[in-house]
Amino acid sequence: MGLHFVFVKDNLIEQSVKLLRVKDPLFKRMGASRIIHFATDDEKRIKVVELGGAHGLVNMLKAVKDDHTCMEALRALVALSYTDIDVGALHLAGASSVISSTPNSSEDAEVMGYKSSLLKRFQDLKFDTTS
Repeated sequence: MGLHFVFVKDNLIEQSVKLLRVKDPLFKRMGASRIIHFATDDEKRIKVVELGGAHGLVNMLKAVKDDHTCMEALRALVALSYTDIDVGALHLAGASSVISSTPNSSEDAEVMGYKSSLLKRFQDLKFDTTS
């Protein structure tokens, strides 16, 4: 029974990452929200990155057209950025340059908070954020 639960959880993480690839922003936000829910420890964060979640979130952020989707993508990136290894994986996925080029939100200070938190994290680890 316990082994079955592990496979179900991995399957849910995989489905969440796949939601990042659909066109509909609502489903992208749902995928990002689920990733936030699953990214509670290093093992799960690594699993999300291995399944393409970092690239999916970066691509989601590149194509963002509204503040809600932008905020959810940034929240998920923050959830994946707790260890130096995770931040390195996000950097390799191109997150630092995409976050830097994300337009500032005129309405939501929370978006700006996530953006500045991530950029500071990249700078603290000496990753280039000017690209």
